[in-house]
Amino acid sequence: MAHERSEVVVAENGAGRYQQQVTAGRHRLIADEPAKMGGEDAGPAPFDYLLTALGACTSMTLRMYAEVKKLPLTRVSVTLSHEKIEIEGKGKIDRITRNIKLEGDLTPEQRTRMLEIANRCPVHRTLSGNLEIDSTLAAND
Repeated sequence: MAHERSEVVVAENGAGRYQQQVTAGRHRLIADEPAKMGGEDAGPAPFDYLLTALGACTSMTLRMYAEVKKLPLTRVSVTLSHEKIEIEGKGKIDRITRNIKLEGDLTPEQRTRMLEIANRCPVHRTLSGNLEIDSTLAAND
């Protein structure tokens, strides 16, 4: 899965306390916090988008692999959740649970290989690898 540098712009849209207009290429999305966090639930929350990125990348990577290997994969679905958990000696950490459903007449060996491939999707590798985030302040116009 080739990945070029892409740019996403997120800015308050003024329609709600925490509502954001997300612009990704030609796509327009809304992000918001749920009501229990003081938002209006007008769109997915930030962690929902993080899980969406991982789930979409997983499913697309598996579809590409199945096409190249001519596997009888008829459908992929990925269910994800995020939680904070306590790990002895480490404190609280983030845990993402990803359940991958593969439909089609796949052998046990093919299914095992598909899980290995899922763990190599670009977003999974980014999230589980060394990630550096460079933040700067833009100049005021």
